[in-house]
Amino acid sequence: MFWRRPRSIFTTTVATWPFKVGLRNAGATDAFSVSLLSMITSAAAHFVLGKRSVRRNRFAKWESMTMKTTRNEAMLAVKTLLGYLEDDVDREGLLDTPKRVIDSWSEIFAGYDMNPSEILSSTFNGEGYDGIVLLKDIEFHSTCEHHLQPFNGKAHVAYIPVERIVGISKLSRIVDLHARRLQNQERITKGIADDLETHLKPLGCAVIMEASHGCMRCRGVKQQNAIMSTSAMKGVFFDNAEARQELFQLIKN
Repeated sequence: MFWRRPRSIFTTTVATWPFKVGLRNAGATDAFSVSLLSMITSAAAHFVLGKRSVRRNRFAKWESMTMKTTRNEAMLAVKTLLGYLEDDVDREGLLDTPKRVIDSWSEIFAGYDMNPSEILSSTFNGEGYDGIVLLKDIEFHSTCEHHLQPFNGKAHVAYIPVERIVGISKLSRIVDLHARRLQNQERITKGIADDLETHLKPLGCAVIMEASHGCMRCRGVKQQNAIMSTSAMKGVFFDNAEARQELFQLIKN
């Protein structure tokens, strides 16, 4: 048999290679942007990373959770950032913005309250099926941890079961779990594959993701159509070229 102990492969490609961007045009506007993004990243990191130290209960309300950074502190941080941009942070349009931002984060970053073992623990008898199980074109939305810019795209998730299969909606949920956090695309890709391997113990699993990144569209190189692709292959998908080819053909069809 050609199966060997599962290993992992991790590749990253960018459809459009960024041009070298000089700093000769860097002025007050760029310095302002860098400072603002740094402040926003710090505020978000304090709020979201504080959630990692609490008990993981996806049914718990954010208000009832004990966090390193409290909800009120997070709202004050948002108001401080607004004051960096606006002279009047108490005008009608901005008065409730700190609350709205923090409320939206409870949904945008809901992945911190999700547990992969709960998602992937409900399995069924595979009844002897030993082919590829593929759920492709899973839409996802995430947030870049470097600039707090959104990035979104599609994920293709596949595995070859040994005895047990998982409901297809769970494959979408595990993508959501990893995407709804402060992330980078590489970590999402690897994290999904690791969870599939750990909890399903398949013959092999594969994750391929394609996404467009806001941090490249609205700043820096300003590439509007660049697509970043990442992949993680484990088990038979790593070891056997025929298995990979069959997977790629299924995704293409």
